[in-house]
Amino acid sequence: MQKTTHNPTPWLQGFGLNHGVEVKGGERTLYLSGQTASDAEGAPLHPGDMVAQYKVAWQCLMDALASAGMDASNLVRLNFYVTDVPTFMAAAEEIMPIHGEAGAEIVSTLLGVKELYHPDIMIEIEGTAVA
Repeated sequence: MQKTTHNPTPWLQGFGLNHGVEVKGGERTLYLSGQTASDAEGAPLHPGDMVAQYKVAWQCLMDALASAGMDASNLVRLNFYVTDVPTFMAAAEEIMPIHGEAGAEIVSTLLGVKELYHPDIMIEIEGTAVA
């Protein structure tokens, strides 16, 4: 599989994102459900802490990838659903390097939503990976 990033303007790269990711020769596509900061029974973790919730949701995403024999380098898309966009943007400098440092080259969409499955959940991360 070969991935090529496309960036007609550089501003997204400051967030570790790309305008486009082209994939050639991929044989498998994994669509990942939204991952949240929840324990094994679905109870929310780290209420009020966007960074801690991102880190738990990210680890859940990594676990799902590993179960398919993939890792962060297989990711091509992450969508972020957040209940508080200003809080996410204030934490972006700490949050966004996490996926880049893990080897992900992605496109992304940030969506502000009224609520997620529980009032204490602030972020949900949905992804697509190819191998």
